[in-house]
Amino acid sequence: MIYVFLADGFEEIEALATVDVLRRAKLSVQTVGVNKTSVKGSHNMIIEADILDKDIQEDFEAIVLPGGMPGTINLEQSPIVQQTIDLAMEKKKVIAAICAAPSILGHKNLLNGLEAICFPGFEKDLYGARISQNAVTKSGNIITGKGSGVTIPFALKIVETLTSKDIADNVCSSMQCL
Repeated sequence: MIYVFLADGFEEIEALATVDVLRRAKLSVQTVGVNKTSVKGSHNMIIEADILDKDIQEDFEAIVLPGGMPGTINLEQSPIVQQTIDLAMEKKKVIAAICAAPSILGHKNLLNGLEAICFPGFEKDLYGARISQNAVTKSGNIITGKGSGVTIPFALKIVETLTSKDIADNVCSSMQCL
């Protein structure tokens, strides 16, 4: 299972396009509402999450942290999100964060010595990271993306990491990606 966390103020395209791409790759994905199932995005779209944060299971494959404001702040303030990040690191599961959300990992000192990217202006929060010049990067078990405009390549990197480059390429081709 891949969990995509949704907290009030999340960036809709980063969450929903990622879910779409992962499901096209036939991966099991659930959206996870932080504290509630009806979550309002940063552009006032209301999304019904599949499950509540308290209902996640420990046998997940990956977690996804969309950015957006104040979504990133709300994710970071969630004890369940924090515990899930810790568990993912302990079990070497994939952690994917995009836009402002890589700052959450930086504040936890999880990016030391790793290559990472984020929305411009948040680099100062990626403590110890080597700031990538790429729009999407994978370093260790962590995937980071610069912002909403690179959501499809970000999601495809998750697909590639969890399955194969061939499957990611097939999904990309079926979507008519450039």
